[in-house]
Amino acid sequence: MAAQVHGFQTEVAKLLKLLANSLYSNKEVFLRELISNASDAIDKLRFLSITKPELAQEDPVLRIRVRADRDAGTLTISDNGIGMTLAEANERLGTIANSGTEDFLSKLSADDAKSSQLIGQFGVGFYSAFIVADRVTVRSRAAGAKPDEAVCWSSDGTGTYMSETTVKADRGTDVILHLKADEREFLNDWTLRETITKFSDHISTPVYLYEAPKDDEKKEDDKKEASSPEDVWHQVNDAKALWTLSPKDVKDEEYKAFYTHLTHDYGEPLAWAHNRVEGDLEYTSLLYIPGEAPWDLYGNPEEQKGLKLFVQRVFIMDRAKAFLPNYLRFIRGLVDTNDLPLNVSRELLQESRVVSKLKKALTKRSLDMIEKLAEDKENVEKYRTFWNAFGRVLKEGVVEDPANRERILKCLRFASTKTIEEGDASLVSLDEYIARAPEAQKKIYFLIAGTREAAEHSPYLETLKKKNVEVLLLWDRIDEWMMNAITEYAGKGFVSATASDLELGDLADKEEEKAREEETKEAQADIERLKKALGDKVEGVRVSTRLVDSPSCVVGSNDQMLTAQMRRMLEAAGQPVPEEKFTLEINPKHPLITKALAETDEKRFADWAAVILEEAHLADQGTLKDPAGFVKRLNALLLG
Repeated sequence: MAAQVHGFQTEVAKLLKLLANSLYSNKEVFLRELISNASDAIDKLRFLSITKPELAQEDPVLRIRVRADRDAGTLTISDNGIGMTLAEANERLGTIANSGTEDFLSKLSADDAKSSQLIGQFGVGFYSAFIVADRVTVRSRAAGAKPDEAVCWSSDGTGTYMSETTVKADRGTDVILHLKADEREFLNDWTLRETITKFSDHISTPVYLYEAPKDDEKKEDDKKEASSPEDVWHQVNDAKALWTLSPKDVKDEEYKAFYTHLTHDYGEPLAWAHNRVEGDLEYTSLLYIPGEAPWDLYGNPEEQKGLKLFVQRVFIMDRAKAFLPNYLRFIRGLVDTNDLPLNVSRELLQESRVVSKLKKALTKRSLDMIEKLAEDKENVEKYRTFWNAFGRVLKEGVVEDPANRERILKCLRFASTKTIEEGDASLVSLDEYIARAPEAQKKIYFLIAGTREAAEHSPYLETLKKKNVEVLLLWDRIDEWMMNAITEYAGKGFVSATASDLELGDLADKEEEKAREEETKEAQADIERLKKALGDKVEGVRVSTRLVDSPSCVVGSNDQMLTAQMRRMLEAAGQPVPEEKFTLEINPKHPLITKALAETDEKRFADWAAVILEEAHLADQGTLKDPAGFVKRLNALLLG
């Protein structure tokens, strides 16, 4: 077949240009990515050969080789893994399937450390070869293909690539980098050995480096019989599966290095848990909490990362989502078990009782790890980092995982009326909230609003603040859904600050209650007048027990179907919102109320009543059905 010239995707062409010009001090990232890709190709072959052993029979000793040719100025990374067909080479090397490419391009910068961390995370590792090479040639033969069905792919990274069929004697892939003139340091054995050891020591496939004999070694060899070519290949990495070692034999730096290899995230993990279990269920797990959220944490669930699955130390699949619930999708790592068959499929995983047991066990391990991080009083900043990155995802578990709800609630952190005063860095756990509550307080009070500012300045907090009652403040979109699933924690019920009955119990002041009753009696005629003016716009009107500085607020019944936050979410989604009437609560001592009640013109009084109600709705919901009517009435009253 004649060679064909193809154009790169627009995104790929941009990427190649940026990669070639963005990284300087971290140029060696290309080698870790290409070796990691080679390792993946070998893992895939190892898996396929379980059911098709003939695929690996031709060359059964799996390995990765790195060889520098100083005369030609090339560096070759070879593997005898799964290989590629011509169509696969065009698809995988000519395009970027990852939907996050544009996001990657927007984040790539001249910040070397930041850029090098993003390369693997966004699935564009192969293209990092163009950091040091002005041309890359790929020769590959797929497992099971004939020698003359191999493919040759090449590009100088300027916008096009060439591909054609060729002849290749052995299975696997050779990536040949034609190094730029100023990148020839990567032809030195010492540089290559140091880089491979730094990034690839924990790859379970042996990585061999070709090291030509020194001059004195050559003289010694001349006295002997010709040596085998294998004599100049030296294994560089340990090639031990780290998770198979005893945790006491693994150093922290080794765990961090393995995390980098496993995830392509070159930041440090916040925590990890390494467990080996024997008995009814036999498995080894190595789980990590990343230091920051991946770019696609809230993206398509189908693209979320799961755990790597090994069976009897044989790699089976990436992103096995069956072993952790969705709310723990940020956990990275692997599970290796002897209790599943080597030919297990994704479909079988969904139905397996073993997988169900493993999911329960790994969920417990993950929550143990999160709890341990939360309870580390000597390193509070670590948990704050965790919460900022993954707190919203963890909240999903309150609804999704009732069996572990209490444990998850224990790990949640909240802003509150007290922590807001202390600054953004201060958050409170439910245990801390209960511990510092007055003895007379039997409930946990919370308020959900559309924004932080709306929560902080809500009129519904006034009486609770006056009584020095701490209120949890929530404004994330998920909070409404989450709080609807919670009834109590540690024996204390939750009460919304917007509820019709605040259930103050012993917090209620008897003298205040008596004064409020007198106030209600005195205001009865005014209440009736307001009810008449508002008609069917309200369920009723009453003197408020919660207002101190504000003139009015609206409250629904305790069993109200929709809260203000839910209404906002439905309206934003274009969904119909059912009509519900509210009770208007007034503060008779507020100047606006006294001014309205002093109005003798009944038409103007009706406008006052409408404005008081609309102001209350505006404070509660952030919107009005008829904002123009509100402005017109308000202007008329101000100018009258």
